[in-house]
Amino acid sequence: MFEKFGEFDSYQEINRAAAAQKAEGDEEALIALAIENGIDREDAEDYMDGCMEELTTATLAAVGKLKIEKEDLKLEGFLVDIADELSAWALDNENLAIAVRRKGMALAGYIARIIDGGFDQKIRVDKRIVDLTQRAKKIMNNNPLLGGSPTVRQRKEIAYKYYLGIGVRK
Repeated sequence: MFEKFGEFDSYQEINRAAAAQKAEGDEEALIALAIENGIDREDAEDYMDGCMEELTTATLAAVGKLKIEKEDLKLEGFLVDIADELSAWALDNENLAIAVRRKGMALAGYIARIIDGGFDQKIRVDKRIVDLTQRAKKIMNNNPLLGGSPTVRQRKEIAYKYYLGIGVRK
C-alpha cells in the first residue's frame, strides 16, 4: 500500500504530485499515482486532458484512501459495512474527510476501536433467542451468550474521536 509514491498527508499533496506528473507529460505516472490513492483511472486521464483543474478533492481523496485500505486489509462481511459507513460520513463532512486522509491515520485503527467498543457494549442475548439458533445453542450449552457491537451513533462518535479528536457535532 502506497509503495510507489508514499502516503500523502492531504489531498493538496496528491494534487501537487499530480500537477508535477502532468507538467512532465507523464500520463503513466499520473495514472499510477491516482490508482495508488484509490482515485479512478478515468479521473487521472480527464485531469491529464485538462477536463479537470485538480485530480482530487478532500472527500474523494479520503474515500480513495479508505478504498485502498479496505482492499489491503481484505475486509469482509460487516467490516466492509463499517468501512463503507465511514466513507459515507467522510463524503458528508469535509473536516472528517481531511482527517481520514492524514498520514498515519488508518482504517485499521478505527476498526480496532469499533471492536474494542463491542466488548464495552456486551449484552446478554435472551435464552429464547439462543434456543432458536442452530449453532449457538450447541456451543453455549445453557451458558449465557454475550455479544456486543457499538450502535451507528457510537461508531460515529468513535470515528470523530479517532480521526478528529472530538465528539460528533450536530
